[in-house]
Amino acid sequence: MNLLKEVLSQEVYPALGCTEPIACAFASATAAAHLGKPVEQLLLRVDPGTYKNGATVVVPHSGGATGNLIAAALGAVLGRPDARLELLRDVTPAMCVTAAALCRDGKARCECIEDAADFRVEAEVAGGEHRARCILAGGHTNVVLLERDGSALIEEQTAASGSESGSLPYRAFLRAVTLHELLATVPDADEADRRYIEQGIDMNLAMAQCGEEMSGTAGQLRRMHERGYLAADLFYRTKLLVASAVDARMAGVDRPVMTSGGSGNQGIVAILTPYQIGIELGVERGRIVESIAVAHLVNAYVKCFLGELSVICGCAMAAGIAAAVAIVHQQAGNDAEKTTLAVNNVVGDLGGLICDGAKPGCAMKTITAVDTAIRSGLMALEGFGLNVDDGMVGNTAEDTIRNLSQVTLEGMFSVDPAVLRILQQKNPHNHGPGK
Repeated sequence: MNLLKEVLSQEVYPALGCTEPIACAFASATAAAHLGKPVEQLLLRVDPGTYKNGATVVVPHSGGATGNLIAAALGAVLGRPDARLELLRDVTPAMCVTAAALCRDGKARCECIEDAADFRVEAEVAGGEHRARCILAGGHTNVVLLERDGSALIEEQTAASGSESGSLPYRAFLRAVTLHELLATVPDADEADRRYIEQGIDMNLAMAQCGEEMSGTAGQLRRMHERGYLAADLFYRTKLLVASAVDARMAGVDRPVMTSGGSGNQGIVAILTPYQIGIELGVERGRIVESIAVAHLVNAYVKCFLGELSVICGCAMAAGIAAAVAIVHQQAGNDAEKTTLAVNNVVGDLGGLICDGAKPGCAMKTITAVDTAIRSGLMALEGFGLNVDDGMVGNTAEDTIRNLSQVTLEGMFSVDPAVLRILQQKNPHNHGPGK
């Protein structure tokens, strides 16, 4: 199995808008495509992570509307899932009116599946006397169930894993290897892989350019620099680049980004951080591209232990670790000792930073992640890192990641319900209690 190709295929792809609401749109569009009638009713059911990640983020082509429900309604009205997570590019103003009416009239509802342990989206649509249902699990476009009027439509689309759990086979391989073994596969990247990674660089740089003049987090960084509070160093320039891209994306700018781990913001951190550091330090272009392949692999690896949508911030932990290791790889290659130091430094600094949903404020967390990733990587290159006597840090990088997973899955299980209650109290309309 070529792990890099599997990760690039399953977790690294263009997405227009925040990936959780767009996954809701993809699920409802897939169901609607097999309904055969205009959608008159929609029931959307999502896991807690998807619920919080779509609660307040702007949906592209929605006229500035926010949330999973309007995204799903747009997908249901569109009914064409072929463009995967870029499908909303085909939405028309008339479709927006129809989708908004479904939500306004109570014909579209969203529920949270509060006991769902990982990513799950269920979209059920009805029209005429027919019903169709699509379930995603294990990945933002991984269809594990598709049916019309109770009959499975296996001839149209089948589960990638062959089971409703949605567990993709390559993830078992990821969990079984060490980081050193994983990174040893990177030099095998072929020209097609490298071109695809280059495409992701260009895509995310274009999004950053869109956010340069916005008044969000990046704008505040720029003002702080102009007033002499921040030096114009590689930390500042990298954080400004990343924050600009996240500001634009969270504002619903009509441009795709390249994801990592199925997340657009993680893609921005995992791609643009090693890219900019490589440029700053004069690293050869091919080596920069290779380091971004490293980042994609490490991001996927960490998420195998933390979960698809963790209670902790994936940009800080998974993408932050990935970026730090990529920075090490640019200068030291597949050095197991320095890689371990980089992982330990990130976890020791940011372990436990919670995710309270996708929103404009994500730009604040991403600049924290970028700062830590750069510092952790550069310190590791100097031979400095936190050791096993330091909190969650383990004897190896793998132990540290597993310790973080243990704290997250066992020690923070009450965080998501608390965050969900807050979000539901602030935005109670069109949200059922779930089951």
